[in-house]
Amino acid sequence: MAVKACKSCKYIVEGSTCPACGGKEFSDGFKGRVAIVQPDQSEVAKQLKFEKKGVFALKL
Repeated sequence: MAVKACKSCKYIVEGSTCPACGGKEFSDGFKGRVAIVQPDQSEVAKQLKFEKKGVFALKL
């Protein structure tokens, strides 16, 4: 199964529903990935406005 990025929150998923926001619209064409481990302590997560743990696309 190919990975894709949720159009709502940019979370990278393999299934048919985004586990982070419940979205069902995805993009196959994303660029870059960032892994957020501790969103409450990460300056990168704050700058990119990612509030959950996981792997996110940088650009859709």
